[in-house]
Amino acid sequence: MTSQIKTVLLLGLLTGLLMMLGGAMGGRAGLVLAFGFAMVMNVGSYWYSDKIVLKMYKAQELSPGDAPHIHRVVEEMAQAAGIPKPRIFLIPQDSPNAFATGRNPENAVVAVTRGIVNILSPDELKGVLAHELGHIANRDILIQTVAAVLAGAIVFIANMLQWTAIFGFGNDDEEGGNPIAALAMAFLAPIAAGLIQMAISRSREYLADDTGARLAGNPLHLAGALGKLDSASKQVPMEGSPATENMFIVAPFSGKRAASLFATHPPIEDRIARLRAMAEGR
Repeated sequence: MTSQIKTVLLLGLLTGLLMMLGGAMGGRAGLVLAFGFAMVMNVGSYWYSDKIVLKMYKAQELSPGDAPHIHRVVEEMAQAAGIPKPRIFLIPQDSPNAFATGRNPENAVVAVTRGIVNILSPDELKGVLAHELGHIANRDILIQTVAAVLAGAIVFIANMLQWTAIFGFGNDDEEGGNPIAALAMAFLAPIAAGLIQMAISRSREYLADDTGARLAGNPLHLAGALGKLDSASKQVPMEGSPATENMFIVAPFSGKRAASLFATHPPIEDRIARLRAMAEGR
């Protein structure tokens, strides 16, 4: 299934969730309102979701003079992948992590945290950058970024719906408003949104690992980086929105909560084992 088809399916599922929330909140009027909100969010996500996420994490663009090694490595691997060289941003956080964003390869961005630059060797950093370029080459970044923005919108509306159901704002029995159904929907919709993100993110992380390993020239570069990042991110979690978790190379908020059924990343042990098997030619 192509990335474009997956994007359409994802937008359809998340739009449906928003419409269901609107229907539970205000009957037909709420349904129409939620549909309009979903349309605005979908269009806005396509054009502006990368800017929203970068601003959320206070990321600043790195010039070639600021980080010559990173720019050189990214340029070499972008050429090997047959994509334009993405812009590079630095997130001012000590938690080590990275993500790629942007609506297409021509408008792509790779963002790394201050922490990742400090703890990885040059080869390991190359493996991480190759993984993110893999997301760009595989056109995963649009679907991941849109998922993060729309999931955040669903959580926001679900929170509003809880208060609407409790206090009866805008509730009209003739329009089919039901506070119990509204509360149930407010609880279940964020869970469903998380499941959608999980299903997509897991498979795309494996694919980006495979692509990144080939671009870096040695799967062990990325394998070593993943082990360090997983351990360090648990000790120093990211500060940010959980709705963006699926965008990062390793789960950024794992230090703040126990293992979850809704984890957006495959187990680190499985990812490392796959990369080591690649290195051994298995």
